[in-house]
Parts: sequence; C-alpha cells; structure tokens
Amino acid sequence: MSVDLLGSADATMTPENPPSPRRWRRIAAGVFTALAAVLVFLALSTPQNVSRLPEGSNTAEAFIRIPMEALIAIAVLLVLPPRIRRVTAIVGGTLLGLLTIVKIVDMAFYSALARPFNPVLDWTLLDDGLSFLGDSIGETGAKLAAVGAMLLVLCVPVLMAWSTLRLTRLAERHRTAASRTVLALSAAWIVLALLGTHFVSTVFISSDTAITLARDTYLKIPEGIKDKREFAVLAADDRFRDTPPDQLLTGLRGKDVVFAFIESYGRSAVEDPDYAAKMDATLRAGTAKLTAAGYGAQSGWLTSPTAGGGSWLAHSTFQSGLWVDNEQRYRTLTASDRTTLTSAFGRAEWRTVGVEPGLTYAWPEGEFYGFQQIYGEKDLGYHGPKFSWATMPDQFTLQAFERLERSKPDRKNLMAEITFVSSHTPWAPIPDLVGWDELGDGAIFGPMTAHDPSATEVWKDTDRVRAEYLRSVEYSVNSLVSYVEKYGDDDLVLVFLGDHQPSPIVTGQNAGRDVPISIVTRDKAVLAKMASWQWAPGLKPLPSTPPARMDAFRDRFLTTFSGP
Repeated sequence: MSVDLLGSADATMTPENPPSPRRWRRIAAGVFTALAAVLVFLALSTPQNVSRLPEGSNTAEAFIRIPMEALIAIAVLLVLPPRIRRVTAIVGGTLLGLLTIVKIVDMAFYSALARPFNPVLDWTLLDDGLSFLGDSIGETGAKLAAVGAMLLVLCVPVLMAWSTLRLTRLAERHRTAASRTVLALSAAWIVLALLGTHFVSTVFISSDTAITLARDTYLKIPEGIKDKREFAVLAADDRFRDTPPDQLLTGLRGKDVVFAFIESYGRSAVEDPDYAAKMDATLRAGTAKLTAAGYGAQSGWLTSPTAGGGSWLAHSTFQSGLWVDNEQRYRTLTASDRTTLTSAFGRAEWRTVGVEPGLTYAWPEGEFYGFQQIYGEKDLGYHGPKFSWATMPDQFTLQAFERLERSKPDRKNLMAEITFVSSHTPWAPIPDLVGWDELGDGAIFGPMTAHDPSATEVWKDTDRVRAEYLRSVEYSVNSLVSYVEKYGDDDLVLVFLGDHQPSPIVTGQNAGRDVPISIVTRDKAVLAKMASWQWAPGLKPLPSTPPARMDAFRDRFLTTFSGP
C-alpha cells in the first residue's frame, strides 16, 4: 500500500493496476486548487511596479510576500453564513479580477509611458497603442494582440471568481486549519510591517498592494473632477490675453520663426552613457556647421509633462503655458480661448502655419492653437513609402514647408510649428539624408525601406532598439542642420526641441523627463535678449544648465521678445 499526497490510500500503481477514476479526480482537484491559489496570490501580491524594480534586483524575491487582503478575506468569509459566504466570494473574486486587469494595464503603461494607467482619462490612448503595435509587429499581429486583450478582459474576472470560490470551499472544509493559518500569518504580517522587512527595495513582505491599488484607482475619479474645475480656472487666468498686438513679439519683427518638435528627443539621448559619445559628436558637428554658416545657437532643458508618448500633451503645454499632463486637461484647454504661442504670433500679424506630417485625420484643435493653415500628411505632396509609423522622412517635411510657404514671394513673415515623425517609435526603418535637389516627390526613399531593418526585426533585440532610436534622433537633428545650411537666411529663427523622453526600453527605469531645446539664428540681438535664460552656447545644453518646466516657456518667450 502507498499513501498519496492528497491523503488517500490506494494500491500501488502498476501498468496492470492503473489509478482509479476517483484518484484521477482527486489529483485534478488538487491541481485546480493549487492553480486557484497561485492566481489569487499573484493577483494580490505582484508589485504594481514589477517592471521598475531597482537594478540588480532578483525578481523572484519580489514575490515573497504576505498579502494582507487574503488574510482579511479569509477571516471575513469564515464568519459569514454559507450562502452569503459563497456569493461574497464570487463578487470579491470578480472585483479582484477587474483590479488585476487594471494592474496589468498599469504595468504596460509603466513600460511604455513611465507612469501608471488612469482609468478615467487614458482610454483614448488604446487606439494609439493598437496603431503602434501595427507598426511594430504588423497589422495581423496587432489584431491578434487586440483579440488576446479582449479575451483577457473577459476571462480574468471569471477565472478570479472561480478561484476565490474554490479556495473559500477549501477553507470551509478545513476551518480550524484555515483559522490558525490566518492568525499566524496575521501576526507575522504585523511584525514584518513594523520592521519594514523586504528582500527587494520598495517591495515589502507585508503586502497591501491590492488595497492600495483599489484605493488609488477609486480616488482618481474625484481627483479628476476636482482637477477639471481647478484647471479651468488656471486656463482662464491669461496674462497675455489683453496684450495689444503692437506690443507682442516686437523683438522678432521681420523674422520667420519656426518651432520644430523632434519626436522622443530626450535628455537621455544627450547624457546616457550608451548614447552620449555619438550624440555629442552629432551636436558638435551641427554646431560647427551652423557657425560656419554664420549662425549662433543657445541650448537648455525643458521638463516635459509626459514621457514615452503623448506628444500632444507636450505640444499643448509648450504652446499654452499650462501644465497639460492628461487628456482631461487637454480637452479643457482646447475648448478655451487661452493665448497660445501660435495665436500670439497671429495677433502680431505673422502668418501662422502647422506642418503636421503625422496628421492623417481632421484636427479641430488646430483652430484653438490659431493656425491659419494646417498641412497634414495628404497636403505635403509625398508619394514615397512610409517608414513604419512615420508617414514621411523629416527631410521631406522640411522641404515641403520650404516649397509651400517660405519660398513664396511677397509673403508675410511666418510662424510655423513643424512636427517631426522620423524618430517616432518603433524607430525602424530609418531614412538617409539625400541631396535636397533629389527629393522630388519622395520616391527616392523607396529602396531605403527595402534594405533597412524592419521594426519587427529590430524589436527582437533591446540593444538594437536602443541603437536605432539614437540613429533616428541623429537623423532628425542632421535634417534640421542641413535645412538651415541650405535654406536659412538672416531672417530665420529656429527653435527646436524634444517633445518627451522615449519609452523606458530606451531610457531605462526612473529616467527624468527633461528634453533639450535650442534656438538658432544669425541675429545676435535675438540671442542677447536670452542672456537671463542661462542657456549654454551651441546645440548641446550643459548638465549644469538649469531645466525649466515646459509650461514656463510661453510666458518666458513672450515676455522676452515683447514690449513697447
């Protein structure tokens, strides 16, 4: 005779004496119970920031935890009447399943955007995420991922409800053992919490992860309502709303002012040891070329309200002088009459244009900004291939701007916002610079997409992703420098900056949100007005250059260059 681990005594199993159906059922029941316990434990104990553990941490050690929620749940369930107990277990399990979905999405947001998911405000980002997946792994892969996500949303609450009900029944059958276990683990939880015991920094053995996540998720609702009211008041307080047009931007009269956003151009590209040497060479070479062409430059840092994505939040912050770090603030802002940099130039009699190659649909927000003319993807005359997410190379975008606006005779001075797309994720394939006279309609770029690595190929290797990211930023910077060399004149003032840091796969965890910004011009008087900004000469800001919040730029810029 032998005794199995489930406590039953059966004859020794041999090929002639196979296990009975009853024994198989008991084995299956034990496996399912263990699976239920694992699912509930992981749902309760997985650190919300598991993708952001300190460098060198043992991930497995982060799961050595005692979940307070499980102890409370078992204690409560054991004192309830049987029928209410089981209904409570199902409802609690379903809620735990929904909370688990929030946690999974949180992890994805931390990986891509370096912040948690906001269930009140972030639903509009799902479409952007699907578009990114399509560019990275192909449309088929993106559709399969979307189907998998929907199945996950449907199955996780069901599985969690099943798991909690199964574990509740187990506790019912072994009430005494369950009660003693809860008592012992509760005592251990209190002692370890008082001692602050942990194997991994910031991940304590005494866990209240699920309760904390539930509380934070719930509080985002009233916080969002309160923030909407407060932000509307801030948006209405506009010191430049009533400034007479003849006193706006007097220090830039006669200039063409171009604001160019380089996608994902962050501080990490300049200072991260993996990138610094190459980027330093690129910026030094660019500074030398501009100096040879008679241009001066000054550079500093701005702190973006976003990271890894959400470019429109950075653009609106930069333009409006308000901190726009979520969709609700963005919608509130664009429904207001707040003065933007663009509308200020328009009031001062500049022609204002937006060159937006990533714009593939109607953009009603353009009216809020004050653009008199907006050029989207279909307006720029490009007939070459896409480069993953990028609809066209940045060099072509600049040449189209020159063709459509700056080369026109007898025109007003221009204020333009140009949004670059070549350094947008997934950073592959990346175009090469060509002669400006060779650009044509963009057909010259066709062969480049054939022999440059695809996004699917690049994203198999993290090191390769990081290398291609840097190459894309170098391409965008070099395109701008080359444009100034080719088409620049005494009246050009170029302001170019990053919109945000790239995703953590490039920056690593816990990177800051600073981005470089540079102003390039031949007019020494323009640079002299910026003396109090304490920026560094050239295209590379110094590590010691003090960063300013991006929402401070509008007021600083308008104050510096306006007046009687």
